[in-house]
Amino acid sequence: MAKELGFEEIKRGILSKNYAPVYLFQGDESYFIDQLTDLLVENVLDDSERDFNQLIFYGLETNARTVITACKRFPMMSERQLVVLKEGQNMKDIDELVHYVKQPLHSTVLVINYKQGKLDGRKKLAGEIGKIGVSFESKRLYENQIPAFIINYLHGKKIKIDQKSPQLLTDYLGNDLSKLTNELEKLIISLPPSNAEITSSLIEKNIGISKDYNNFELQKAIASRDILKANRIAQYFERNPKNNPLIVTLVVLFNFFANLMICHYETNKTDTRLMSVLGFRFNFQITDYMQAMKNYKPGKTLQIISLIRTCDAKSKGFENTSVPDGKLLEELLYKIMH
Repeated sequence: MAKELGFEEIKRGILSKNYAPVYLFQGDESYFIDQLTDLLVENVLDDSERDFNQLIFYGLETNARTVITACKRFPMMSERQLVVLKEGQNMKDIDELVHYVKQPLHSTVLVINYKQGKLDGRKKLAGEIGKIGVSFESKRLYENQIPAFIINYLHGKKIKIDQKSPQLLTDYLGNDLSKLTNELEKLIISLPPSNAEITSSLIEKNIGISKDYNNFELQKAIASRDILKANRIAQYFERNPKNNPLIVTLVVLFNFFANLMICHYETNKTDTRLMSVLGFRFNFQITDYMQAMKNYKPGKTLQIISLIRTCDAKSKGFENTSVPDGKLLEELLYKIMH
């Protein structure tokens, strides 16, 4: 049976220098794969040992025989060696590594990265790794998990963030963790020494997301049925289409009203219960839903979901040849709030 461990458990094992002979990091989210691989590169060998005992291969440029030969070497002036296969999904004969994995050297730590999917579970390699090594599947986070990821990421660096900003960053950057963490690092660098807190004003200044005119604020305006504010935001989007693509706004609105429908049909409508049902971790995430339930009954909510689908189709040219995205959004908002 494969030894499927979680990210934090594998991280603790690496930091305590309790190394497995083989690691398989696979899945659709490259961020966690890269994080664990970098952690092994930083810890398995000292700086003085790396020149002779660290080998990194790329799937497109190598083959199983070359990797196996490297793994069977003995380390030079070191307790162990590290062999890393990156982009393993591009190596045509990756399954042939099973011949080494069946009898690995204890002095070698082999790390296999397999991105954009998983090893074929019907082949022997994945099973053999499970017998003697560590396997980890890196899954993409859902967008409702991203605000918590942002808060935890910054907490680990002793950086605070205001209540509004995690959702603001999520709406703008999505769930691409590599892109997201790059932007967070830029924000951290831009922080003044006297204030270790990321704010919406700092985000506006350094990333270009308006703290007043964004999908987070549009959602709040719709939830409270603030027609004037919603229209102001829509007009801003129309003037700045590059930074505010309609497709992103429609995804945000669709997810919001789909979740709102779930809230309507939940018998226990307390904040705590609805947060649990929707997978939220922070109180501010549920505020708009509690407000929207008062303003949009189940029948209206279902109608709005249909309106959003129609708007999406029109934005892609279906039964629409001339209406620009900005006008489509204005029309949608009118139908939602009237």
